[in-house]
Amino acid sequence: MAPLYDLVSERPLIAPVLIASFDGWVDAAGAATAAAAQLAGEGELVARFDPDQLYDFRSRRPVLDIVDGTLHELSWPQLVVRRVEHSSRDLLVLSGAEPDYRWRSVADAALELCLRLGVVEWISIGSIPQAVPHTRPTGLIATESRPGLLKGDEPRTEGLLRVPAAALSVVEMTVSASGIPSTGFYAQVPHYIGGDYTAATIVLLDKLGEHLDVSIPLDGLAEEAASERVRLDELLSDRPETREYVEQLEAASDDEDHVPSGDELAAEIERFLQQNEGG
Repeated sequence: MAPLYDLVSERPLIAPVLIASFDGWVDAAGAATAAAAQLAGEGELVARFDPDQLYDFRSRRPVLDIVDGTLHELSWPQLVVRRVEHSSRDLLVLSGAEPDYRWRSVADAALELCLRLGVVEWISIGSIPQAVPHTRPTGLIATESRPGLLKGDEPRTEGLLRVPAAALSVVEMTVSASGIPSTGFYAQVPHYIGGDYTAATIVLLDKLGEHLDVSIPLDGLAEEAASERVRLDELLSDRPETREYVEQLEAASDDEDHVPSGDELAAEIERFLQQNEGG
């Protein structure tokens, strides 16, 4: 069988960190995908995975451009690694469409790629639906492959949390089992958000910058987040019953010491699945 990925560039790297995000599951409001795109920009292509081996094109169809009646170009779902440099640090960004097939093979290939490129740390980023209001600062939940990788003020869930797994988690667990330290940062997105939620994207990028001690430009993201906030507030003003619900979320959120339990997170993810059943 053909290799799952093609290594395009073998440029020497200095202690690179790999940041990974897949779209779809664990990407509420597309916040993590947007963060990965902002981080990677037009960075140098390092590796690309073979879409023919990973995707069901009937459920994730390529996009066809038709120009003046002529079939012009196909854009296929992709999973790629790009290299960027921030504050003199080599960062690798693995991002794209969550694979439909061969998750364990993708995990093995990602580990091989990490070892070939000398990756010293893996960071997963994602976003999860949660019963939180958009009127409060966006929260984060963090994970670590071993104690001591996270800072003391980074919140972790307590107890058992059992949820449907994402391909990203399968890959991370394979990488961390090899000894590469791994962390994860997941922004909490209000579960009533139906479109983009740039506030969560900003929180993820800020946390990456703090964790890695690098400066990551946000460009116009702050303005986008402000515009989205205005639209949400206007929507609530026209819907008293929704405003009342958000006020209840605000009251719960104002407990500064509250970190969502495993049961709370599982309930919100179950709600998210039920709302998107068949999607």
